[in-house]
Formats: sequence, C-alpha cells, structure tokens
Amino acid sequence: MFVAKSLNAEHKDLIHDVAFDFYGRRMATCSSDQSVKFLTKMFENFQIWDLNEDREWVCTASWKTHCGSVWKVTWAHPEFGQIIATCSFDRTAAIWEESDGEICFLYGQVRIYEAPDVMNLNQWSPQYEINCKLQCSCISWNPSPSRLHAPLIAVGSDDPNTSSGPKVFIYEFSANTHKWNRVDSLVSISDPVHDLAFAPNLGRSYHLLGIATKDVRVVTLRPVKQESAQSQGSSMSFEVRQAGQFDDHNSTVWRVCWNATGTILASSGDDGCVRLWKGNDRCKSFTNEQRATKTHISSSTQERCYLWGFLLD
Repeated sequence: MFVAKSLNAEHKDLIHDVAFDFYGRRMATCSSDQSVKFLTKMFENFQIWDLNEDREWVCTASWKTHCGSVWKVTWAHPEFGQIIATCSFDRTAAIWEESDGEICFLYGQVRIYEAPDVMNLNQWSPQYEINCKLQCSCISWNPSPSRLHAPLIAVGSDDPNTSSGPKVFIYEFSANTHKWNRVDSLVSISDPVHDLAFAPNLGRSYHLLGIATKDVRVVTLRPVKQESAQSQGSSMSFEVRQAGQFDDHNSTVWRVCWNATGTILASSGDDGCVRLWKGNDRCKSFTNEQRATKTHISSSTQERCYLWGFLLD
C-alpha cells in the first residue's frame, strides 16, 4: 500500500528535481531559488533530507549552490561515497562530497591536490587550501615554464555583490614557507567573473591574464624588481596594468581561452558569437581597432573551419 505525504520543502521558488540515493533513505531537492536541500526523511536552492527513526523526513543540509536556477540533481553510486552532482542555468555543473556527516561546500576555498605517484593518476591527496573569503567560480594556473617565475594561481569570484570588493585574486606559491600567499587583487574588477585564463608564457617577462566578466578584460602582471635582501623569503609584487577592455559582445561574457602561443584571445558570450582578439606591440596592449581580430562564427562551413583552424594555430 502506498501512502502519499507532502513535505514543506521551504524552497522559495519552483522545485525542478528530486533525487533519492541508492538506498532510498536520503533525498535531494533543487530549485530556481539557486539552492539545494538534503533530506534524511528533511529541504533551499539545494536541500538534503534524511529519513529518521520515526520514518519522518528531516532537512539535514541546505545551501546556495549556483548563481542560477538549479535544474538537476543526482546521487553517485554509494561505492564512490556520499557524492551528488548538480547542474544549473548558470551553465555550470558542480560535484559535492559529504565528509563526516557534513556536506563539504567550502565557501570561498580552493583546494589543491597532488598525485603522489605520477604513474597512478587514480590517487590524489589534498596538499593545500586557499581561503578566498568569496565564493569561487573559476581558477587558472600560470603555465610559465620559466624557473624565474614562481607558480601563480588566479582565482575569480562570481559574487553578484559589487560592493564586496575585487573579484580576481592572484596567489603565489612560496618555496620557503610552502604556502600559497595572496600577492594581488584586481581592484578594477568588481563585477562577477565567470572565467579567466593565463596566457602561455613563451619568454615574456610579464604575465597576461584574460578575464570574462560583463565584458572582456586583458591585464598584464609585471614582476616588480626587489632588492635581494628584501625579496628573500618574501612574495613577489606585481605591477598590474589593463591592456584591453572590450564590450563588443554587448552581453555577459562566459569563456575566454588563449591560443598556444599566448598571442590571441578567444571569447564567447550571450550574443552567440566567438570573438578573437590579437595583441599589438608584443601583446602589451589589446585594442578595439581594426588591428584587433574579431571573427564571428558563420553558418558557412568554410568560414567555420577557417575560424577554428585559426584558433588552433
């Protein structure tokens, strides 16, 4: 005999999906209020519910997971642990893992994992944690092969609150302290950041960073020379300059990507176009003049092949 029972999920908008775990004792819900809730026979944008001893559903976890409506939630097989996946209208998918009875949604934290054995990439162990204090939306490693440049990580935040300060942070790894230290914040960028990418560095003395926000930004980070006595054991400082800012998409920009030589930046936005930006004067500046390359994806197969071939060159 089946008995129907209603639950007050306490979501603030439409509920788009409900998923039970493998054993049917846990339930997850997701909604247009951008949250997920867990029920243990219990429910926000996402909720987790668990079934208690009295056969009642109790909300055991609830948090905001995305910056758009959450459309789908699903559980992994229990052999992989208590793991769920969510996808959203903000064009992102997220994986969430429960640890010691709590869902590990580390607000504003970046975790760095390392494979102890490079011949066995099935095993990864956590090495570092970086506390960014704002929700993180994207991350990019500095791919420079030069030993003169310490490892860098750029972290972007899609926090919609423009008064919360900079949305791009630069971290440098210190070989002396074995810690990641924040060396700069891009104060000129206070709008939500959806993507960022360091350009491959093939001999430049500075770094190039492409940023996707409400428009396309390109900034240069030039290491500032320091006296050896002062710089020993301290983090590098950078002179940050904006090399380009383009609003040709006339809409939100979601992705940026560099070519293999770090001389051409591709961007895509809500206008349905991919645009290419070519640097001038050794990529020290990017302009919105005719010298800048801006190519729309055309319905013509010939033009489309040319575009992607150009990206790969």
